Amino acid sequence: MGRPSTKTDLLSAAVAGYEEMNQFIASMTEQELATPFAFDDTRKEAHWKRDKNLRDVLIHLYEWHQLTIHWIAANLNGEEQPFLPKPYTWKTYGMMNEFFWKKHQNTTPEEAKGMLADSHKQVMKLAEGFTNEELFTKGVYKWVGGSTLGSYFVSNTSSHYNWAVKKLKAHRKNCKAAFHV
Repeated sequence: MGRPSTKTDLLSAAVAGYEEMNQFIASMTEQELATPFAFDDTRKEAHWKRDKNLRDVLIHLYEWHQLTIHWIAANLNGEEQPFLPKPYTWKTYGMMNEFFWKKHQNTTPEEAKGMLADSHKQVMKLAEGFTNEELFTKGVYKWVGGSTLGSYFVSNTSSHYNWAVKKLKAHRKNCKAAFHV
């Protein structure tokens, strides 16, 4: 399926992506969970170096859910604010991700799982409260800018869950290569 462009597809993709991610996590061995992430340095995106374990991935998803929830709530209450909190911009959001990473270094993997489960439910409930037109028609909410509200939900649910699964699969592949040499 391509990128969701309807409310039905958004909700289905978010549920499917979340379930796939959780099934993959449940399939991870103790050895995979205990082994720190170590990706080769040829990958240019910062997250390949930033995230060191499952907790880091889950917290990243949780924090982006929080951005979505608070951004929508504030703007619906008439408090205009951009999606990214100050001082961050789309050019500097990597520093924000680093801040999230540092903030949660004492969060346990179990706490991270619970936090993400709760935030996923909140984001899904929030998305369900909008009509298809509110989600996928440009210009409905001026605070969304030139995009659609639905695109933010897609980016912070199904697309982000797919990112997490891809990263965890790459970690599993690294573990197999390291332990079966």
